[in-house]
Amino acid sequence: MTDRTITLPTIDAGDVTLPEPAWCAGHADHRPGFRVDIFHCGPSRGVAFQGQEIGDAALVLAPFANVPEPGVSVSLLGKTLDPVGLYELAAVLERHADQLRNLADELTMLQDAAGGEGR
Repeated sequence: MTDRTITLPTIDAGDVTLPEPAWCAGHADHRPGFRVDIFHCGPSRGVAFQGQEIGDAALVLAPFANVPEPGVSVSLLGKTLDPVGLYELAAVLERHADQLRNLADELTMLQDAAGGEGR
């Protein structure tokens, strides 16, 4: 955390002033909602393939939610992970990348056997 604070309007608790983490990207798009729905979000780290966004992840903190600890929101899953979950996801994605490479090798062999059709 830092010494900086932010004041955000809510519909149930009025203006709420709270500490803002140094990594928070700001609240320019904040719309008054419930106090429990206030959250801090860091810069998005997107993953793109062939120019198309396929997912992103960002540090998040919801200080008034049931679990007020920082986490990482992963759009591929639609949920927030703690460090253990994030490492588990990374391991699964690495295994999946290996499977994709194996499929690419298999496809290359099939295309080569067919005389390069489909390339």
